[in-house]
Amino acid sequence: MDTNLLLLFIPTFFAVSITPGLCMTLALTLGMTIGVRRSLWMMLGELAGVALVATSSLVGISALLLAYPSLFLALKYLGGAYLIYLAIQLWLSRGKMAMNNDLKKMDIAPSALISQGFVTAIVNPKGWAFFIALLPPFINESQAFIPQATILISIILCFEFICMLLYASGGKVLRNLLQEQGNVKIMNRIAATMMFTVALWLILS
Repeated sequence: MDTNLLLLFIPTFFAVSITPGLCMTLALTLGMTIGVRRSLWMMLGELAGVALVATSSLVGISALLLAYPSLFLALKYLGGAYLIYLAIQLWLSRGKMAMNNDLKKMDIAPSALISQGFVTAIVNPKGWAFFIALLPPFINESQAFIPQATILISIILCFEFICMLLYASGGKVLRNLLQEQGNVKIMNRIAATMMFTVALWLILS
């Protein structure tokens, strides 16, 4: 891969990853409610979704979504509705993702967190927009496609993982602060408000 393109690609996509958005807000919320360690399952699903979106943008599947926008809209609305459902559960301090006074009893199936991360990634309009617009120009047509795509997607996934860890850690700090003051209900409602805001943004964008 062209070294100059790679040197330009790295800061460009780090800036894209670190910008607050759907996936980063979800990482922050889960870091606050279930902790960084358990949030890793969500991150696994999110990374799989990002890899799918990035690959699709490079091989042309994105053109299919542009030709049939109703399919993408359906996924977007379903994802938004699911996040709203989770936000309501958090606001009421119900459900497996809500914090309670006995954190050791909190148990969320890894499969549920993986699914949530995956769905959030593939219905994220920001992700599709950036990948469709920015990824193809970094491919050198005179060189083999697969090695270039592998390098670019690997860098993207590394950035996504690092940034999600940063956001989830910030949620953990807020979680510890509120936990010391015994404000578990407030913590749940802050997380619910954040998740609802993200869901609303997703549906209306």
